[in-house]
Amino acid sequence: MTTENTTQAARGAMTAEFWNTEGGEVWVRQQDLLDRLNAPIGEAVVARADPGPGRRALDVGCGAGATTLDMARRLGRDGVCVGVDVSRPLLDLARERARDQTTGRAEFVQADAQDHAFEAGAFDVILSRFGVMFFTDPDAAFANLRRALKPGGALVFACWRSPADNPLSQVPLETAAPLLSQPPPPPRKGPGRFAFADPDHVRGILDRSGWRDIEIAPLDAPMPASLDEMMTLSLELGPLGQILRREDEATRARVTDAVAARLREEMRDGVVPLKAACWLVTARG
Repeated sequence: MTTENTTQAARGAMTAEFWNTEGGEVWVRQQDLLDRLNAPIGEAVVARADPGPGRRALDVGCGAGATTLDMARRLGRDGVCVGVDVSRPLLDLARERARDQTTGRAEFVQADAQDHAFEAGAFDVILSRFGVMFFTDPDAAFANLRRALKPGGALVFACWRSPADNPLSQVPLETAAPLLSQPPPPPRKGPGRFAFADPDHVRGILDRSGWRDIEIAPLDAPMPASLDEMMTLSLELGPLGQILRREDEATRARVTDAVAARLREEMRDGVVPLKAACWLVTARG
């Protein structure tokens, strides 16, 4: 694999094309696992954002709709939660789940929230669980979202803190790096999982795009996973998974063995003690 191809693989998760092809398809297959692991963070976001029955909410980067449906249940039959995402495969699953839900009203829109023409002042609250770190122009995106909010409405989202705060998430890629045909590209600024790790950076974006009463607080949650679950997260869902899909079979086998051995070293009481170290961000429009 050339350095250029490796870089493109690592950046793929930041494009709508990725989320509408291999990325979206992989996440659909593993959505039950992702929902379970991310549930504590999603529940914290929805609880903080809950505007009360009968209101309107917008869920940004809703994926397969777990937080959208949770909020819709809280809003009741007279309210609605609208989920927006770029990924058709994930939204297809979200709509299927919504048909099976008997309480609350959820709707889904395939669009990029950065520039989608939302109705002005249409929502009482905007929320997101890990859906706002991938904007190519975050200042423009959050200005667009503020226009969609009623004056004084709330913004609530969770984003990841730094790789140093989430060390286990880095173990698979660090273990695999010497075995790959080309080393993974170094971390870079811009859209990505850890794009909002710096709270001053987040505060600056929100301030420039017109938000007020900005608060940023740590949000931590245990995400214990079995070895098999950690292997799935590592080799299918993350940046390493994208790279491995472009490697040969022998390399994939070597990486799989090495990552499994390394993760076994981290196991405690039969599980890998993964923890989500995030920021819970709130603001007013």
